[in-house]
Amino acid sequence: MAATWIPSMMRDLTGGLDRVQVPGGTIAEVIEALDRTYPGVKERLLVRGRLAPGLMATVDGKRALRGLEQPLDEGSEVRFLPRMAGG
Repeated sequence: MAATWIPSMMRDLTGGLDRVQVPGGTIAEVIEALDRTYPGVKERLLVRGRLAPGLMATVDGKRALRGLEQPLDEGSEVRFLPRMAGG
């Protein structure tokens, strides 16, 4: 099971929960599991099968360079965060 941190903008879908445990071997599988339990999550996270513009995923504190196909270990921590812009 992956510990998944829920962004504040999506907590209305999880009944206010900020962290949930869901099964999945990749980020894509975690999103599918989240959406089965909390309908609407997938729609907010993905656009045309990719993470929505302005979002990024991290696994165990590191940017998920393989995107939705990023593999997860048992007990991984997944976070969906707004991308940081700078100049």
